[in-house]
Amino acid sequence: MRYLHTMVRVKDIDEALDFYVRKLGLKEVRRMENEQGRYTLIFLAAPEDEQSGINEKAPLVELTYNWDPEDYKGGRNFGHLAYEVDNIYDTCKRLMDAGVTINRPPRDGNMAFIKSPDGISIELLQKGPALDKAEPWASMANTGSW
Repeated sequence: MRYLHTMVRVKDIDEALDFYVRKLGLKEVRRMENEQGRYTLIFLAAPEDEQSGINEKAPLVELTYNWDPEDYKGGRNFGHLAYEVDNIYDTCKRLMDAGVTINRPPRDGNMAFIKSPDGISIELLQKGPALDKAEPWASMANTGSW
């Protein structure tokens, strides 16, 4: 398992970048805009992690800007921790066997979400290309929120 990023939702991209980049000193290493999903993702690295943030896509802070206004309350602006795993199906099976609820199963062979006992969302991402869709994951429903 490898730590990837922590996601934080932001209301104003310019204000957020002023803080994280100009004041704190992080470096923007990647940006994605998703018109269909109506959001922008901006990935930032600490100066000493800039090259690994570019080459290995970790360790990063992900700023998520949702184009439709939303007032984030109760910690909603904190999104999730993300880890890359060697085999998402084996990891989810091991977690389920240990009593962990898979809130968003890896139906696509690529991504799953679980929660910590304190309600912190944790995203699990398949290392490399997505695995072929497989049961029981492909037809497993979401449980709760993530």
